[in-house]
Amino acid sequence: MTDGPGTGEQEPVAQEAPATPAVPVDVAELIALIDRLEPMLAASGLDEVEVGVGDTTLVLRTPVVPVQAAPQLAPPAQRQASAAPVAAAQGAGAQAAAGNGLRQVKAPLTGVFYLSPSPGAAAYVKVGGEVIAGQVIGLLEAMKLFNEIKSDVTGVVRRIVAESGALVKTHQVLIEVEPT
Repeated sequence: MTDGPGTGEQEPVAQEAPATPAVPVDVAELIALIDRLEPMLAASGLDEVEVGVGDTTLVLRTPVVPVQAAPQLAPPAQRQASAAPVAAAQGAGAQAAAGNGLRQVKAPLTGVFYLSPSPGAAAYVKVGGEVIAGQVIGLLEAMKLFNEIKSDVTGVVRRIVAESGALVKTHQVLIEVEPT
């Protein structure tokens, strides 16, 4: 006797396991959690912290400076020699901005900052260009969501502090604007 169709026997039907109810993930709460855990990760000396609740797992890793695929204009030896003064100048520039009347537009949350909507597109703002309050100055990618960053001041862009494609932290300066 065969167990095929027409023999009167029914094939077993695969039953799906009951789905667990999906818990809605509040992105704002996750970002707030990241902002609370970040200082603890830095103080702990660990490279990574993993937190899981239900089906949601959050992994925080010590940031690594991303490698830029931009064209290299200077020889490697010259770039290495100039890297330290640039970093020192950026730190000193942020302090000087307060004293010279420039207003700073800062990152509202931690993420990857982009100056243009796509890799080949023109930047939202450029040094010497005008910006108005409410104008988009860049995008901030956090948790695979792109957030428009808008200027809160009208004026002339005097300095772009954050590099496109770089990880920025909450309250880090993105651009400096001379109010008009």
